[in-house]
Amino acid sequence: MKRTSRRVLFLLALVPGLLVGCQERKAEVEIRPMPVMTVAVRAIDLTDHILATGQLVAKAEAEVSAQVSGQVTAVAVEEGSAVLPEAVVLQIDPERRGLELASQEARVAQARARLGEAERSLGRIQKLHTRNAVSKAQLDEVETELRFARAGLEAAAAQLGLAARALADATVQAPFAGWIARRYVNVGEYVGEGQKLFDLVALDPIEVEFHLPEADSSRVHVGVPVKVSVAPYPSERFDAVVTVVSPTIDPRTRTLRVKATIDNSDGRLRPGLFARTDLGVAQRTGVLMVPEDAVLQRADGSVLFVMDGDDRVRRLRIETGIYHEGLVEIQADVAVGDFVVVRGQGELIHGSSVSLRNADGSPAAMATTVLGEAEATPAPGAGG
Repeated sequence: MKRTSRRVLFLLALVPGLLVGCQERKAEVEIRPMPVMTVAVRAIDLTDHILATGQLVAKAEAEVSAQVSGQVTAVAVEEGSAVLPEAVVLQIDPERRGLELASQEARVAQARARLGEAERSLGRIQKLHTRNAVSKAQLDEVETELRFARAGLEAAAAQLGLAARALADATVQAPFAGWIARRYVNVGEYVGEGQKLFDLVALDPIEVEFHLPEADSSRVHVGVPVKVSVAPYPSERFDAVVTVVSPTIDPRTRTLRVKATIDNSDGRLRPGLFARTDLGVAQRTGVLMVPEDAVLQRADGSVLFVMDGDDRVRRLRIETGIYHEGLVEIQADVAVGDFVVVRGQGELIHGSSVSLRNADGSPAAMATTVLGEAEATPAPGAGG
C-alpha cells in the first residue's frame, strides 16, 4: 500500500514538468514561421480581349430555281465558275417562249381592232339615237359590246405581259456576283416551275458569325475590329469589322449573335470554315496583375495572401479579371509594390508568420518578382 502511494506521488510530481515541456513544444510549433516565396504586385497596360468561336458564312447565298417550265436548252457556266451580276447561267427553251410572246402580241392586236370597231359602232348608234332612228335597247347593246372589247384588250395585254415575263425568265441570270457552288440540271432535262437549278454564293467579302455570352453583350458594337483565325492558315490572322449585332439575346443559350465582315478578294476563305475570333474591345492602363499561382480558390471565392509587415501575412478575398501570359488581374485592397505569396500559401491563415525563401528553399533576403521574368526586388523588411 505504501509502495503504491509513493508511485502516485512520484507521477504527480512529474505532471507539472510534462505540461511545461508540452507547452514549450507547442509554443515552438506555433511560432515557427512558414516558408514562402513572394512577388510584387505590378501595374501593366492591357487590351481587353473577348474570345469566341464561330464559322465563316457567305455574305450572300441563293438557291436559284426555275420560274418557268420547259427543257434546258443551254448551260453557260460550270460549277465553281465565277459570275457577274445578271450573267446568263442557263436557258430554258427561250425559243418556245418567244413564239408564245408573238402569239400574245397578235391577240393584243386583234383585241385592239375589236375595240376600235366597237368605238366606231357606238359613235354611229349614238348619232342615230339622237335622231330617234334607233331604240334605247340598241344603244345599250352597242355600249355593252364596247365594254367587252375594252375588257378583252386589257386581258390580252395582261397575257402579253406574262408572255414577256416568261421569255425573260427563260434566260436564267445570276442575281449577284459570286460563284456557282453547285448546279443541279444539265442540257436536255425538263424542269418545272420552282425546281432548283443552281446554288450561288458570294465570297468577297465573307462574314464570320459567332456568339458572345450575355455578360459581354454591352462591350461589342458595330465597327469593333476583330481578328479571325482559321485552320487552313494557322499563322495568319485576318482583319474583320463587326457589321451586325443582333438586337436580342437568344433566350435558350443566353448568347448574342454577332457578324463581322472580312475582305476576301483573294478568295482563300470559304464558307463553313471553323473560325476563332478575338475582339480587342478596350485599352486599359495601370491594371494590377499577379501570377496565377498567387490566387487560391476557397469556399468563399478567390483568395490572396499579402505580406503584412516584416514576417506576417493577411488574407484577402479578391475578384479576378482577365488572364494574360500567366498573370491574372486582381481587384483588391492592394497597391503596386505590395508583396503577395506565390508559393507555400496552401497552409496559411490570416496572420500567419512566414519566412521568405528562394526557389531552392534557402533563406532569402530578397523576394523574387516573377511577372513574365525573374527580377530581384527588395523584400518587405528584408526578413530572413
